[in-house]
Amino acid sequence: MAYRLKKLFLDNEEKAFSFIMRYLGFSMREAQRFIDKKRLYCNGELVKRKSALIKGEIGLILFKPSSKGLKPIFQTKDFALFDKPSGVLVHPKNRKTEYSLVDEIRLLFGKDANPAHRIDRETSGLILVGKRKEVEIDLKLAFENKKIKKGYFAFVKGKIENQLYIDEPILTNKEYSKIKLKVYIDKRGKSSQTIIKPIKYLPKFNITQVEAIPLTGRQHQIRVHLFHVKHPIVGDPIYGVEANIAADYLDNKLSIAQRLRYTGSHRLMLQAQWIEFDYKNRFRLYSKQVFNYKDHYEKDYF
Repeated sequence: MAYRLKKLFLDNEEKAFSFIMRYLGFSMREAQRFIDKKRLYCNGELVKRKSALIKGEIGLILFKPSSKGLKPIFQTKDFALFDKPSGVLVHPKNRKTEYSLVDEIRLLFGKDANPAHRIDRETSGLILVGKRKEVEIDLKLAFENKKIKKGYFAFVKGKIENQLYIDEPILTNKEYSKIKLKVYIDKRGKSSQTIIKPIKYLPKFNITQVEAIPLTGRQHQIRVHLFHVKHPIVGDPIYGVEANIAADYLDNKLSIAQRLRYTGSHRLMLQAQWIEFDYKNRFRLYSKQVFNYKDHYEKDYF
């Protein structure tokens, strides 16, 4: 487990934030955030006020990273680049999340290291990590200012012969209980652009390998844009399937066999393939993972 409860006994009364600062070596801001995140208990009761006086049995919800041996494929003294496998979360979803990429990051580089961006759990490929808070902030600003370029490989349904420029606004879904999409195309949404370049058509499967270059950074942008132009990504259980299938997937009711039948793969066939940016030097780095539908998914498809 990434999060664990640590118990100890405090003999002398002390302010909550002061105790966290002293015991965990946090700054005042970090201590206050720790309490805001509901990770401090006193005598079995959640501590809500930062200046509350605490004494007796203290419970701390601490992040205890574990490792599965995933190492960065490239690093400098400022940042690291991980090649995330499909199926691994970038951040813990909640306190019950047993493992995420953050486990490896914190074990290797300490509590102040963090991903500068994220990709979906089922998307494989490159994740850029700041080893220190100031580097993380710099990298996030570079993403916001479009100074970092990324390219993805995907396998999509149908044949794409020419390059596409998809310019469709994306709106975050506020009625998620009714429509099982996190985002969708809507004129009220944020401006979003994606370039799609065909690489190779596989007639046996009627799918095309493409390179997708997002010019903006909206959630699920590549997935929803490809769905909009009627070329959903192979393996996508949300965009490009009937609403009842998406609902079953989100409710963990969709079997592997059903997913293969409805989507063509047991995983989302999307990979963050390359990243290009300047951080004291110019870098263009590539995923080392093999991304080949025919070799790796032919048996599953039939």
